[in-house]
Amino acid sequence: MSWQFDPGHTYIGFTGRHLMVATVRGEFEKFEGTVEFDEHDLTRSKAEIRIEAASVTTRNAQRDEHFRSADFFDVEHYPFITFQSKRVTMRDAHHGQLIGDLTIRDITKEVVLDGEYGGVNQTPWNTSSAGFHLQAKVNRKDWGLNWNAVLAGGGLVASDEITLLIDLELTRQAEAVASPQAEEASA
Repeated sequence: MSWQFDPGHTYIGFTGRHLMVATVRGEFEKFEGTVEFDEHDLTRSKAEIRIEAASVTTRNAQRDEHFRSADFFDVEHYPFITFQSKRVTMRDAHHGQLIGDLTIRDITKEVVLDGEYGGVNQTPWNTSSAGFHLQAKVNRKDWGLNWNAVLAGGGLVASDEITLLIDLELTRQAEAVASPQAEEASA
């Protein structure tokens, strides 16, 4: 069954080390996608996500512009980052992996996102919601994100290892339950 992203409750972001001493957090504010989520057999679920690379924000305008430049995402030539799932494996009822192809700057590499499934609940607004937390560690250089600078005391400005983080909430309309009167009227 097709579910929709709940953009107000979904986060797609990353962390990396800055100057080898601190963590920088970033996120993408604009994304869309489709999810075929099978709550009875998660291994049959599929996801496609398309992220607007220019929507990156780290709460620092100068750094955000640098990330949009040819040194990193090169949003002028590569406006989208995409993820296409290939398979889901489950370790137990709430933990597994989402394996798929991540494309950045027209370079596609398989990534394995470790996942935690939060379950499904009915909402007071006649919808159902499902929640997931996904994360993976990747090397940014695998996608041509090579810029760096050497520090005077040794080390680098930016770490090669990046942690990808996705907190995903999906929604769908509750299935209508036919009343006995509606069934009689249609007969």
